[in-house]
Amino acid sequence: MGSLRQAVWVSSCVGAIALSMVGGLGVLPGRSAPGAKVNPTTPGIVPNENLVTEGIPTLSTELVTKVDRYTQFRSAALSSWHPKKREMLISTRFGDVAQVHQVKFPLGARKQLTFFPERVSGANFPPTQGDYFVFSKDIGGNEFSQNYRYDLNTGDISLLTDGKSKNSGGIWTRQGDRLAYTSTRRTKSDTDFYVVDPRNRESDRLVSQVQGGGWGVLDWDPEGKSFLAIEYLSVNESYIWRVDVGTGAKTLVTPKTGTKVSYQGAVFSPDGRGMYVVSDKTGEFAQLAYVDLKTMAMRSMTGSIPWDVEEFELSDDGKYLAFVTNEDGAGVLRVLDLATNQPVKLPKLPVGLVLGISWHSNGEDLGFTLTSARQPADVYSVNVKTGAIDRWTESETGGLNTEGFSDAELVRWKSFDGKTISGFLYRPPVNKFPGKRPVMIDIHGGPEGQSRPYFLGRLNYYLNELGVAIIFPNVRGSVGYGKSFSQLDNGFLREDSVKDIGALLDWIKVEPRLNADRVLVTGGSYGGYMSLAVSTTYSDRIRGAINIVGISNFVTFLERTEGYRRDLRRVEYGDERDGKMRSFLQKISPLTNAGKIKTPLFVIHGQNDPRVPLNEAEQIVKVVRNNGVPVWYLMAKDEGHGFSKKKNVDFQFYATIQFVQDVLLKP
Repeated sequence: MGSLRQAVWVSSCVGAIALSMVGGLGVLPGRSAPGAKVNPTTPGIVPNENLVTEGIPTLSTELVTKVDRYTQFRSAALSSWHPKKREMLISTRFGDVAQVHQVKFPLGARKQLTFFPERVSGANFPPTQGDYFVFSKDIGGNEFSQNYRYDLNTGDISLLTDGKSKNSGGIWTRQGDRLAYTSTRRTKSDTDFYVVDPRNRESDRLVSQVQGGGWGVLDWDPEGKSFLAIEYLSVNESYIWRVDVGTGAKTLVTPKTGTKVSYQGAVFSPDGRGMYVVSDKTGEFAQLAYVDLKTMAMRSMTGSIPWDVEEFELSDDGKYLAFVTNEDGAGVLRVLDLATNQPVKLPKLPVGLVLGISWHSNGEDLGFTLTSARQPADVYSVNVKTGAIDRWTESETGGLNTEGFSDAELVRWKSFDGKTISGFLYRPPVNKFPGKRPVMIDIHGGPEGQSRPYFLGRLNYYLNELGVAIIFPNVRGSVGYGKSFSQLDNGFLREDSVKDIGALLDWIKVEPRLNADRVLVTGGSYGGYMSLAVSTTYSDRIRGAINIVGISNFVTFLERTEGYRRDLRRVEYGDERDGKMRSFLQKISPLTNAGKIKTPLFVIHGQNDPRVPLNEAEQIVKVVRNNGVPVWYLMAKDEGHGFSKKKNVDFQFYATIQFVQDVLLKP
């Protein structure tokens, strides 16, 4: 049945960096270095043909040899159960990018089905047929995803969408005969609703036009005559609509009362008389609730849990409702027996993240992806009747024993206004690296994101081999700590989140395990902006900064980000068309304050980035370099909002290690 996947997709259009960007993904162990070539005349590594570098010194082949095993981590994620058999499709990477694989039984062989030079995502069987599936793919990270049908009998692949616009993956009818999805093909900015029978591309038709880029499909009614849709305006405001497939008419299901409410997903009950939703309507946190569609009465189902429900999934027979709560960053899997409204007893899982929950059609097996600080993402299932857990994949770790890897430690500090800010600290092994340790502060994207205790992948090299501690802060504006906290950085409050990092620097100064004289800040997307902002505000307290696909000027960013995102971002950052706000955004932008950056800067970007255009990197590089500050620059011609291809991710990793060694660790 339906789930929060579509709401999560909408949210991802507005923010966070994928785990692969920070090295969470890898490929099968090997000894080659695909991210670079060895120069036959000058000892060192030459970037591949799609990478542009400036200011980066020659990287030694010895460095590549040292870090090789840390580039070989792999991971796997559940994509879709087979509708009739107890087998599944997963996403994993054998070569350069993630592709679709078939697994026929727990820990069975992973049979690769797609072989594209670009990553493939969202593979999904129709709920009644297992002879084909639909998947999505873009080109060069441009995020203009197209949908394709894969025929399992012949291996034939057919394009379902127009090949030009941005398309969502879509949601199946219960009958499995149609797929509802969104597309920007009409205006390039508005995500209109379309319906198609994937067996017949000619059946594709526009169902309903909308305004804005935050619309997504959630769930079909039992008869396949209408579907629920979400209108996402911001992390704190969204609405549920019902769309009639025959007429295209849209009916608002959740009323607009003048008070902002977030609805993060909805599915019909099996009888179609009600819907299960996740909403913060009744409190600070997003709760799971049942809504009677006739009376609109809402009954909370998780009111006793003081944390956000971040994902849920209703079993096909309507007997069980599985959901995941975000508890101080950790994901906790729960299942409700809807006949008794009592929780189902489940085996205890490691502290980490539970992602992509999905029921098999047998109504007993609940599949999910699990990752923790000491385990890369892998696919599991639990039988809710027996409690038995099956592991479906076991990802390679480059021959490294991850049991000894650093665990995530939850830390807290007081900010400038007395508010408590938290984050996760990973420390190097004490027996190998005693005393106060150098620190990397890694700030998440979003800003409606959250640092969580996931597997760090290649970042473990900094901990295990260089003795560098890593802190992942959740500054104000992060999600997971209540809706009020997530709004504390909006508009004119933007710099308060930067002050949270200033308070973290104060905390590091009095923390006996950390060295306040050796601090480096890094981040991706919004975290890239934060990295630049910290460089302008606290340049005398850090050794250097790394900006990955970050914003350098809010005005130029808002004017150039893709049209389907622009209004969504204005809600968070402010509307640059308003004179007062424009002046404020110019005033606080790192580009305006670039003269205050006194420490080395490393800027990394993808040429095809639709979210934060390449111009944001080019302009900060030019100004800071003209000020006489050392700047390293790495740009990939075949990437978008973060690197995904292993050869590019590897070179980024090699260069980043060199930067850390030169800037953070040298006397």
